[in-house]
Amino acid sequence: MIKQILGRLPKKTGKAGDGRDAATGNGNEPSNSYSVARSVEPGGNKRAGNGEHLAPAGSGSGPAVNGTVVYHSNEPLPAFKDVPVSEKQNLFVRKATLCCAVYDFADPTKNLKEKEMKRQTLMELVDYVTSANGKFSEVIMLEISKMVAINLFRSSNPTPRDNKAIEGVDMEEEEPLMDPAWSHLQIVYEVFLRFVASQETDAKLAKRYIDHSFILKLLDLFDSEDHRERDYLKTILHRIYGKFMVHRPFIRKAINNIFYRFIFETEKHNGVAELLEILGSIINGFALPLKEEHKLFLLRVLVPLHKPKSVAAYHQQLSYCITQFVEKDCKLADTVIRGLLKYWPITNSTKEVMFLGELEEVLEATQLAEFQRCMVPLFRQIAHSMNSSHFQVAERALFLWNNDHIENLIKQNYKVLLPIIFPALERNARGHWNQAVRSLTLNVRKLFSDHDSAFFGECMQKFDDDELRQEESTSKREALWKRLEEMGGIPNGISSQ
Repeated sequence: MIKQILGRLPKKTGKAGDGRDAATGNGNEPSNSYSVARSVEPGGNKRAGNGEHLAPAGSGSGPAVNGTVVYHSNEPLPAFKDVPVSEKQNLFVRKATLCCAVYDFADPTKNLKEKEMKRQTLMELVDYVTSANGKFSEVIMLEISKMVAINLFRSSNPTPRDNKAIEGVDMEEEEPLMDPAWSHLQIVYEVFLRFVASQETDAKLAKRYIDHSFILKLLDLFDSEDHRERDYLKTILHRIYGKFMVHRPFIRKAINNIFYRFIFETEKHNGVAELLEILGSIINGFALPLKEEHKLFLLRVLVPLHKPKSVAAYHQQLSYCITQFVEKDCKLADTVIRGLLKYWPITNSTKEVMFLGELEEVLEATQLAEFQRCMVPLFRQIAHSMNSSHFQVAERALFLWNNDHIENLIKQNYKVLLPIIFPALERNARGHWNQAVRSLTLNVRKLFSDHDSAFFGECMQKFDDDELRQEESTSKREALWKRLEEMGGIPNGISSQ
């Protein structure tokens, strides 16, 4: 009787700061349990604040308190190998629910025991998904998508730094930003990657949980500054694109929208290279003839991606995508080359060298008919690059003649092209400051001279005549200005305004 009476008396609260009171609001975890979870509405996409544990009501992972589920860490869950097959699904649900706890990794000293328990449980989930020998049920799919959403779709990402490439600062000098929670996030990504890649995942069922909203949130994560996270996202999105055919048009459209925003609004995004790498694989699988949608993507997205100043960060992947289109449909070469000329850099020598390299790759896949459509404006630009005072630009332009296919295209149209580039060749040979550029120029001159010495002589004569006329015109203009100065009584040495 005395014990019953004492049991009804209110218990004394713990000492301040001992971490046992979960309702104090100080953000500390209780020492003997995960903190009380907030209810998760259908969809499971809510995320707790630092140090909170989320669990759906009725999951069976612990006793219910006011409709909210609590799981106690002093009740360790058994390993999958220690329970019968009939109980493994329920155990998976309980372990996935436990992994919905989200902790503050900014302070490495907080919640060490709980963080380690979650890490070990996540590793068990990886093993379970990897070794599954039967189709995943909808319950498993729901719990995985919920756990992934709570852990990955975080609302408080680190504030992104300004895009230093836009300001002309070398990004290689910047230390990459690493997420302190990566020790947990990596395993969550691994669980999801193996789930998506598993043969036991039925795409027709899984699409209910990996839906358009889920994919959009996944795409938002590509702006992460942590390159490790972007690598996982790249692999996962590629797997989703391959497995969920129903989502393919939506994924392409969503990526297009990211690029539109990047090109025409912000010029800031950390994941452009990874998204282009995915698209390179997608483009490689396009069936022939190419759909009009894909050609518009080339014209409206890929070509304008040459415009941003930070193009160096993703140019390799962009160039691969462009080349894939030209190799699939050679008639697109004229569109691509004219697009490159539209966005050709004027004062950025490093960017111009990249453009010349991409141009060589495109020309290598270009056939004669398409080459003839754009060769005149193209070689006007090449002649301008050949005369560049930046020796790397001039060298890269002259290196085009080292490509046998391009040299053959030029030789078949030399009577049109030689008059365009001859002045640039002669000016380089006579007065370029760089010895290597002069040497390369003489080699190109010799190719044309050996191919048709008579026509080469005609071009030389025309160049000399043009130079003479230019000198005469300059002399006449100077004489005219001198007479005007004398007529106006302007003293010598004072230029006209």
